[in-house]
Order: sequence, then structure tokens, then C-alpha cells
Amino acid sequence: MWMVFIDIEEKSREKLSRQSKKFHFFPFFFKYRHLFITFVLNNPPYHIMNKLPENTIIEGLCQCEGRITNKYFYGYCRRAYLIYDRKYQLHGKTGLDFYSLAHEYYIYLLTHHFKPLKDKPMSMKLSTWMVHGFHFVVLDALKTYNKAFEHQSEESSDVVLEYIRTNNEEEGFLFQVAEAVATHYQDRTMQEIAHMVIYAGFKQKEVAEQLGITPAAVNMRYKKMMEEVITPFVIENYGKGLQEMSVAAPKMSASPMPMCYNAIPEFMCEDASQNITFTENMMENHRITPTMIHALQPNEIFVFGSNLQGIHAGGAARTARIMFGAEMGNGVGLQGQSYAIPTMQGGVETIRPYVDQFINYATEHPDIHFLVTPIGCGIAGFSPEEIAPLFDKAHHVENIYLPESFWDILNR
Repeated sequence: MWMVFIDIEEKSREKLSRQSKKFHFFPFFFKYRHLFITFVLNNPPYHIMNKLPENTIIEGLCQCEGRITNKYFYGYCRRAYLIYDRKYQLHGKTGLDFYSLAHEYYIYLLTHHFKPLKDKPMSMKLSTWMVHGFHFVVLDALKTYNKAFEHQSEESSDVVLEYIRTNNEEEGFLFQVAEAVATHYQDRTMQEIAHMVIYAGFKQKEVAEQLGITPAAVNMRYKKMMEEVITPFVIENYGKGLQEMSVAAPKMSASPMPMCYNAIPEFMCEDASQNITFTENMMENHRITPTMIHALQPNEIFVFGSNLQGIHAGGAARTARIMFGAEMGNGVGLQGQSYAIPTMQGGVETIRPYVDQFINYATEHPDIHFLVTPIGCGIAGFSPEEIAPLFDKAHHVENIYLPESFWDILNR
């Protein structure tokens, strides 16, 4: 009897010991509870952020709130872009990059005062509704792309095809091209079209008759094959031979502008430690745009990020319109006591020409001080790391003031 009681007592002690181990962190939590609560309030978990009411999100977008725009608008657009990139192979095509499509969608919503979002059916989630809306932007952009580049694409395909057929220097060249197609596509029809058109020299109408499909279907698959596999493969592996034929290869980048390092003056390419002196660093430290600007001197200009449509609805653009003479409908250049630099027409490379134009203008007007705000780093969705290098030429333009975050990156 005593043995049973002792056994029960020991089991109870073990149970209590296990429970105490589970809750041993409570004293620690209680001691530092204020730090934990502060952290959660300042850094809400992702699932809590997602529970923000849809009406609040729409209202935040209508008010051009940067935090909500970056979190929800660009978040939903990225989700949509991943979906339609897999379907239409958008990545790498001019004007079909993420920022070009997202900015076009945002400008559309802004132009219509976000009414398409306000008219969302009650039964549909906002994220799903915005993904559908993004789809229409993608389809319109694809039509423009196909119309603008169809002729150029056909010329490039003809050049590549001619090079494949006439090139006898590389052993097994045709076999390598066929293998590239076979590896990329698990479609027997695509492989047969590649063999018959490239290797056997059949015309597309003849291929259609052989395979029992329409000529339009053959043409569509042939263009897809040339654009996605064969042309990139030939350019990557035999680009030198194409250049010797004096034919320009298809552009792989949408930017017609040189990279930032090409724009650095010659005296900057020697020894940076000798050229950037202590005095110059001190000068740059004094050329920092104030965080808050409520008034300007007569010789000061407020430089802000805009859109090409000149819809100055939020952020610094709204400040420029209300306080410093920015004009609705004017998206570029000097207006009142402000200067607009478009940042919502695509990727970073599309902003560079307007920044260069601004720097040239500032150089020609040395008596005016230009206060550059963190353009592109709000509603446009970019980061200072992406935008700051565009102002590399402004290092020695004494009347251009930049945000401290830009200087931190430029002086690294």
C-alpha cells in the first residue's frame, strides 16, 4: 500500500517538473515584457499586417500612403507578375519588366481615383481583384510589345537562322541547337518543327502539312522557339560570329544609357583617395537636403519624383503642388519653385535620362540651389541603393543638394 502511494507521489513530482520546465521562461518574459511589447508594436508580424481591413488598404492607397502602397500594392503586383511571367515569359522583354507594368497599373488607378478598387465585388478578395486588374495591364503591354518588336524579332530570327545554316566551323553545331530545344521543351511537336525548319530546311507551310496542323500554329511555335531558346543560345555561344556578319544582336536590356561607371569623369578614374579630398567631403556634408521642407529661399528649388502624366497626388509631389508651384499635367522639369523628375515609368534605367537632364540643367544654373528629395523611394517603390547611383555625376555640382541616404551610398 505504501509502495503504491510512493509511486503515485513520484509520478506527480515528475509531472510537476515537466510543467515547470515548459513555463520556466515566464520570469524572463515578465522582466522584459516592455521590450517585447515595443518590438511587436513597431514590427507587426506578416500575418497581422495581412489582416488590415481591405477598406483601410483602399483608403490608404487613395491617400497615397507610402507604407501601404509599398506593402500592399507592390506586394499584390509582385504576386501577379510571378503568375503572368510564367504564362507569358515577361522577364527580359522591353517594357514588360515588373516596375514598368506595376507603375502603369498604379498610374491607371491614380488617374481613375482608385475607383476600380472601390468598385470591387464584395465577394472577391482585394488581392484577387488586383491580380485580375494587373492581368489587363499585362495584356495591353503585350499587344504594344508584339506590335513594336514583331518586325525586329523576325529580322533577328532570319539572321540567326541564316547563321545556323551557313556555319560550318563548329563541329556538331546543328546538333547542339537541336539539343538546346529538346532540353527546354518536352513537346515533341516543338522538337520536330526545330528539326524540319532548321536542319532540313522545310518551309513552314510544308511543316504544317507534314504535322497536320495549321501554318499559323507552326509560325507561333517557331517564333516562340526562336525567341526563347535558339536566338539566346546562338548569341551566348556564337555571338562573335554574328558580330562578324555585321548584324546587331537583339538587345537583352531595355536601357539605352551607359552604365554609371561610364559616366565618371576621367579624373575620378585614377586614385579616388587623391581626387576626393577632405575639403570636398566637407562640402558634400553641407549639401544635404533637409528632411522636412516647409519653405524655400528665392534661389532654392524643390526637386521631387513625379510621373509622366503629372498627377501630383501624393508624397513629395503633393507637397510640390500645394506649396511650391508644381503644375498638374506637367511631369517633367521646372515648374514654379519645383523641378519634377519622373520615376514611375518603369525600372531604374528609365529614370537615368531624366536625372542626367536635371544635372545638366543645374550645372547651367549655378546660382540656384536644388534640394533633391529621396525621389523614387516612396510610392515608386525603389530603394536608395537603386536611385542614389543615378546621381553620381552630382558629386561635384556644388548647387545640388542630396538626401543623406544618397550621400551615404555615393561615398562608400
